Amino acid sequence: MAVQISPSILSADFARLADEAAAVANADWLHVDVMDNHFVPNLTLGLPVVESLLKATDTPVDCHLMIEDPDRWAPAYAEAGAGSVTIHAEAAKAPVRTLRQIRAAGARAGFALNPATAVEPYEDLLGEIDMLLLMTVEPGFGGQRFLDVVLPKVRRARALIAARGGELWLQVDGGVSAETIERCAEAGADVFVAGSAVYGADDPARAIDHLRALAEKASPLT
Repeated sequence: MAVQISPSILSADFARLADEAAAVANADWLHVDVMDNHFVPNLTLGLPVVESLLKATDTPVDCHLMIEDPDRWAPAYAEAGAGSVTIHAEAAKAPVRTLRQIRAAGARAGFALNPATAVEPYEDLLGEIDMLLLMTVEPGFGGQRFLDVVLPKVRRARALIAARGGELWLQVDGGVSAETIERCAEAGADVFVAGSAVYGADDPARAIDHLRALAEKASPLT
């Protein structure tokens, strides 16, 4: 499977989102962190901003909902035109129904696990999702240090995906940089969310190319 790089606009200039999206035109996705200051201790943006961003870029938008009650809100992001919508295992009360609603609205369905949440209890849900997101920091704020303790879980998740068959993306989010992306790729991740490593660089597009090359070199999947 091909390596995919998804820059997180959490590290971008919110006053210039259209320009910031254009600066990473070589990205596979734009990762949008929706936080409600309840599920996580931070408040970012919501559906109106996502709708505006979708009008300003041709890059597919990957919405990561770090919110309470994603069952209520997630389908609207898919209906608005997001290419992928991810909900958290820790927040969803009816995950199968919500994941199916996301797919029915035309988006890829993602399922996210916090660092301390085991992947094995959710093995039976793999058929309901298009992407499994493993957080490699505690969710809520950008710029955190990568948690190597999650790498064994990445390997176990990749083994579960391989045993099941089919094409299911495995995304990592948090602390992904030139110093950590190779370890993530070697463990089996194929979609990489990078915030400050991209938008903190002098040339964000070149940073994406560099991250992609590092991941492709290390990945056993390519």
